[in-house]
Amino acid sequence: MNILVVRNDKLGDFITALPTLYVLKHHNPDNRIIALVAPLNRKLAESCDFIDEVIVDSGEDILELAFKIKQAQIDASITLFSNTRVAVAQWIARIPLRIAPATKIAQIFYNRRITQRRSEVKMAEFEYNLQLSRTLFPDISLDFPKPLLVYAGASEAYSSFCREYAITKPVVAFHPGFGGSSDANWTLAEYIELVKLAEENPHIDVVMTFGPDEEKLYDESKNLLGESRVVLYRSRGSVVDFALLLSSFKLFISTSTGTYHLASAVGCETFTFFADTLFASAVRWKSIGEKQHHFMIPLDLSGRGAMFETVKQELKNRLSTIF
Repeated sequence: MNILVVRNDKLGDFITALPTLYVLKHHNPDNRIIALVAPLNRKLAESCDFIDEVIVDSGEDILELAFKIKQAQIDASITLFSNTRVAVAQWIARIPLRIAPATKIAQIFYNRRITQRRSEVKMAEFEYNLQLSRTLFPDISLDFPKPLLVYAGASEAYSSFCREYAITKPVVAFHPGFGGSSDANWTLAEYIELVKLAEENPHIDVVMTFGPDEEKLYDESKNLLGESRVVLYRSRGSVVDFALLLSSFKLFISTSTGTYHLASAVGCETFTFFADTLFASAVRWKSIGEKQHHFMIPLDLSGRGAMFETVKQELKNRLSTIF
């Protein structure tokens, strides 16, 4: 069976789809799993051995997208997050079975609509995604390995990184930037305070990571750090290149954005900051890996200050036990 799985939004959202893609492939290895993804997730999707084909949604018009989909000769589709454009394209492509959550006007273009009420947050996003696979295969196992993403070239990539930046100890990484749908974060000054706390530990090397569009944040961090042994790393290459490094880091500290989901998926331990609201909470956006530590940042200033002190103490405790 040729099965299309649609998750054509941001990095973190796509990572919440990976367990669904995995279980569909492993339910029957003869299933051909096709992923419809955004351009930024192409290389990540192509790196997964449980995805057989990748269709890139480049924002073309509905007829062009429908043509791409029709060429893949799809028997059934599972749309994990829908909009009218992708719904109509699948309808035009005449996919026989089209499964999606029963939300928004787009649902009228699917012939198997599943009521999930994700806004109630009774489970995590990736768990809602997994549940949709049971519409197609009621007896499917929803188990998946942790870490789900394992790369053969990780050791070589990390060795090269260590040589370039003179790293000789286990790495604790901080990623201060926003991104994706993250709704809460510390200020850069607060991140620097956490970084300096970690820097006091003589048994680790501390790295700050920055996306390719975070030049200003990079420069500000460099100025705030002054004389410091902290490595400032500007990500280059693809998402997969960054994943190779993350899989060798010991701890990754960030807001709840795509890089957090990527770190967790490759097995890196995470300290992650969420907004203290149900929609943006760790209950909904916990990632697909293990070793996750979640902190909800309150909206009020006094609560925020108290939580920051908690994070500092928890970080200090964790660094003293794992190194």
